[in-house]
Amino acid sequence: MNFVVEVPPNLPDAIHCTPQEFTREAKLAMAAKLYEMHRLSSGMAAALAGIGRVEFLLELHRYGVAMIDLDQDELAQDVANA
Repeated sequence: MNFVVEVPPNLPDAIHCTPQEFTREAKLAMAAKLYEMHRLSSGMAAALAGIGRVEFLLELHRYGVAMIDLDQDELAQDVANA
């Protein structure tokens, strides 16, 4: 499936990157947001961004997204199951 977004032609220049870098950044930002919203797993988000899962997880800090986001109950369950 293709997803087309129209952007002004000068937008990559405005944020000091090439069109290819802008495309990569936009895909990664969308994947990070969908991961943060719990709409995609880390593996699916990485596939959307076109990178490996570990690389995706390591990039999340750039978007202010936690790699692991557990509430107290989930954390207690994980500790109990360890």
